[in-house]
Amino acid sequence: MRKLRYALLLCLFLLPAVALSQERFSIFVPSEQENVDRMLKLAGLRDDDVVVDLGSGDGRVVLTAAKLNPKLRGWGVDIDEKLVAAANAAASAQGVSDRVRFSHQNAFDADLREATVIAMWFWPEMQRMMRPVILSQARPGTRIVTNLWDMGSWQPDVADNNGPTVNLWIVPAKVEGYWRWELPMGNRKVTYGAIKEQRFQTVEGVVRAGKRREVLNDMKLRGEDISFSLAMTLDGIGYVRHEFKGKVRGDAIEGTARLWLPPHEGKPVELPWRAARTATSNYFEPTGTDVR
Repeated sequence: MRKLRYALLLCLFLLPAVALSQERFSIFVPSEQENVDRMLKLAGLRDDDVVVDLGSGDGRVVLTAAKLNPKLRGWGVDIDEKLVAAANAAASAQGVSDRVRFSHQNAFDADLREATVIAMWFWPEMQRMMRPVILSQARPGTRIVTNLWDMGSWQPDVADNNGPTVNLWIVPAKVEGYWRWELPMGNRKVTYGAIKEQRFQTVEGVVRAGKRREVLNDMKLRGEDISFSLAMTLDGIGYVRHEFKGKVRGDAIEGTARLWLPPHEGKPVELPWRAARTATSNYFEPTGTDVR
């Protein structure tokens, strides 16, 4: 039965009428309950979660989440008014209507700002079109789970391939751009000007301190958590190894910096670290030739 369902789904996906449709939509094919359970397990449900299902159909994703955790809240939207009515009736019958609701709404019009978990199962093109909506509205750290299809070049953070693929994405904070911070070292302050380039959760960066430039290494971004390392020579100080860890808070990053100062013996120095986003960067200022 399961193989037949997925074969039917694939055939419908390949239909030219669907592929060439000007107004994309996904027909309702309920997810296997086993896959729903896998999706929610991958999401790692918490007491304070707000689980949102885009294209909620019969409501089974949000209803299952409410059953698994009696404290979380959830809601779903669907373009089929009859399915919405049936899902709300099921919520009442299961005694969770105080925490779960379903609305007759287009998924593109849903307000995702309060969501902490977003589930969906649309055609691949539809999920690709939902991607900018999610990245624009959802808060960093929001978990996205889908059944079978992916979201184009946005690679999942975790994939469960024990059956039809279930993917998990974590919405990354926006860190693209120019950043500046200072660190005290002895009787002076060192100013760093960094440039970060971002493609979803993948980030690369370079930095300047004084007249010297270096690459930011081991950059990791998971939701609002960011970390990276740096090893560079600082004028008047010497070769310093750095490790940065922090949380992105809009136009600021707050956390700690660990420094291994010359002669690199003993424990590192740990300092509070705060970086601010800036409109310009000293990275591009002239360098000169006296940098040896």
